This record gives sequence, C-alpha cells and structure tokens, in this order.
Amino acid sequence: MASHAQHFWTGCSEGALRIQRCTDCNRAQFFPRSHCLNCNSDHVEWQVSKGIGAIYSVTKVERAPTDEFRALAPYAIALVDLDEGVRVMAHANLTLKIGDKARVTFFNHNHRALPRFEPL
Repeated sequence: MASHAQHFWTGCSEGALRIQRCTDCNRAQFFPRSHCLNCNSDHVEWQVSKGIGAIYSVTKVERAPTDEFRALAPYAIALVDLDEGVRVMAHANLTLKIGDKARVTFFNHNHRALPRFEPL
C-alpha cells in the first residue's frame, strides 16, 4: 500500500474520513496522492472531512467480486459528493438514493475499518 494512502486507512480505523487539501491552490482531492492534481504541487496536507455529502450514484452489489466481500452481499456502493468538494466511493446503506444527503460511518470487515454512508 502506498504510504500516502496509509493516512486514509489509519483515519478510517480512528473513525475519521480523511481527504487531502493542497496548501498552494486550496483544492481538496480524493483519492490519496503524493501531489495536487490541480496545480501539481507536492504541498498536500491531510484534513478530516465532516463526512457529509450527497449521493451522486449508487449501485447494489448482489454478487461480490471476491470471497472477502461475499459475506456482505447484497450491499451498496455509492459515489458521494462531499461538502468539501470531492467525490468518494464507499459502502452505503441500501436505502440511499441519488440526491440523498448522507453521513459517513465506519464498520469493521476482515480486520479493516471501512467507510459506509448512512442517511443523514
């Protein structure tokens, strides 16, 4: 796992959704990278997201792609537009629909904390 992604996963285990923000152009970004996608600066810092956003897209997974996730099926995966201006992909409550406001929570699966969005 890339070292810059480790900050994200550590945040999840602490109950915090972490995103990056460039200190040069102030643009937020996700997923973790070593530089800013907007201005190419390597001055990116981690911040804790409020974890609130709108569902952009959601899909129900009936057949898990790996044995690791088979026990969770059926489950939902959503693209969520966070209030900080970035889009994240995470597990989601099966009742969420496009446009719904949602808040991040975390659940443990296979020795890892994973983000899941629940209705706000």
